[in-house]
Order: sequence, then structure tokens, then C-alpha cells
Amino acid sequence: MSNTEAVPVAHVRDAGTGLPVPAGVEVLTPRDVPLGGPRAMRVRRTLPQRSRSLIGAWCFADHYGPDDVASSGGMDVAPHPHIGLQTVSWLFSGEIEHRDSLGVHAYVRPGELNLMTSGHGICHSEVSTPATTVLHGVQLWVALPEEHRDTARDFQHYAPTPVPLDGGEARVFLGTLAGDTSPVRTFTPLLGAELHLAPQATVTLGIDSGFEHGVLVDTGNVLFGETILKPAELGYAPPGRTTLTLTNQADEPARLILLGGPPFQEEIVMWWNFIGRSHEEIVRARDEWASGDRFGSVQGYDGDPLPAPELPTVPLKPRRNHR
Repeated sequence: MSNTEAVPVAHVRDAGTGLPVPAGVEVLTPRDVPLGGPRAMRVRRTLPQRSRSLIGAWCFADHYGPDDVASSGGMDVAPHPHIGLQTVSWLFSGEIEHRDSLGVHAYVRPGELNLMTSGHGICHSEVSTPATTVLHGVQLWVALPEEHRDTARDFQHYAPTPVPLDGGEARVFLGTLAGDTSPVRTFTPLLGAELHLAPQATVTLGIDSGFEHGVLVDTGNVLFGETILKPAELGYAPPGRTTLTLTNQADEPARLILLGGPPFQEEIVMWWNFIGRSHEEIVRARDEWASGDRFGSVQGYDGDPLPAPELPTVPLKPRRNHR
């Protein structure tokens, strides 16, 4: 996994309370991984990392594209299982066909949220459509808390209306920001939004002081507090702020994804596409994927399901963020 680069030093005053808050932003740099196999399209993964497993309940962040589908072949992820999480699909360009064992057949399109809840177990496939020429977006996961992680399978779709900001605009797909609230159900408080910043613009947003926040830059060089974030970097800020200030230092528009939530207090075991609480639970889920009893099947996908990789030779250990 990638190393983390912390930027501590000075303190600044929070615009809402006047109290000092840490000026440093932890910078998480991505690592390049194949999606679905060694010849598949490449994605940039910023969560999880050794130093930081979660931001709120956000536990996984893949950022991909702009990918020329004509040369790369695009996305073709065969049916695969999930437990204990919600998947959040968000596109900047292109189109992805989604099929799952709940019987949902849907499309992921730019500016529209598709949120799938695995609960006790679900499987799904993701394939870029023939009409797609450039594929560009993010795939995010949310860890489900103990009391809800065996909930029923579910799927929600939402197309947020852009909210004007002084210096940009926001599309709030989860939670509340800039006076707009998403109706999409989550099992812990969350924030998820796409932000656009005009050239050289500074935007200050009111935020929940109990949340930790992450800023994933897609395009532009963005000043987050006192720290510069380059494209594909994820900046992390701990709880304690009531405002968040972002400055686009470029002469072109900047685009980023803002994530947030209260610190997730539970330890998780995360392996392949599973989020559990123990090594034994992960072993059981892997066996049940092989047997086909737990996750159902995806109808309409032309191909075989993904086989589970081999488990490591040592027991999987629970992890949480270092504090």
C-alpha cells in the first residue's frame, strides 16, 4: 500500500468558532491496481492504506479514468460477492451497466448515484456500455456498522440537483452540505458530494465538526487548508472544524469528491470484496461464495463469476485507524 505523507506544523483559527484547529492535512497518495484482473483497466486506490483504513465509514476509494475505452477495453467486472458494506458508484463520464442478485438491472451515469447495500450477501457485475468512449469516475465503499451489517439487500438511485456555491457548485449525493440534503438512506451519518471550483476560486463550506473529512482531487491543484492536493491525491482532515476551505489554484475549473462522517469506532476485517469482523467470518463467506448458497446469482451477464483468490497463510487481523 502507499505511504502516507503528513503535513503538520501551524494552527489556524476555525472561521465558525474562532478556536484553533490543526492546519495540517494528511495526504494519501494512490497506488495503481488492476480492476478485475491483470489485463483489466487500471484504477488509483487511495483507501484503504496502512496508516488510514477509513474516513468516517468510508473504507474504500477507487478513482479511474479518463480511460479511452477503445484502447483499454473499458470495464468488465464479472459477478462477484460482497458482505458487510454499501457500494457507491459515481461517474464523471461514460456509462456502466449494473446487474445484481437482487434482480436489479440499472445504469450508472454521470451525476447520478447508484448505491447498493450488500448486507448479509449480494453479488453483482459492472460492465461499461458499448456507447461509452471515455470512462471516468469513482467507486467507493461504506462499512456497515455491527447492528446493520446483516441487513437485507437493497439498491437506491438518486440524481442530485446541482447546488450553486460562491465560487463553484456542489452535487450532494449523500448527507447534507450547503443547505442540500440527499434522501438516500445510509446506516451511519455520511457526507458525499462532487464539488466544482471555478478557476482561482476559493470556497468555504460549513461542515459538521464531529465529522472527519476527505477531499479526493480529480482535476486541478487544490489548496485544502494550508496543503496542496494534486490530482488523484486524497487529503484527510480530522474532526474539530466547523468550516472547510478549498482553493482552486489553477486557471481551469477543478473537480473533487468530498467525503465525510464521524470516526468509525468498530474494528473491521477487510479482504477481497468482504468486510467482516473476524478471520473465521471471512473464510466462511469465501466458502459460501464457492458453494453458491449465500449470494444468489446475476442474470444477464455473459461470462462466469469471479473466483475468490486464495486466502493468506496467516490469519487476517482486524484493523481500525490509528488515533
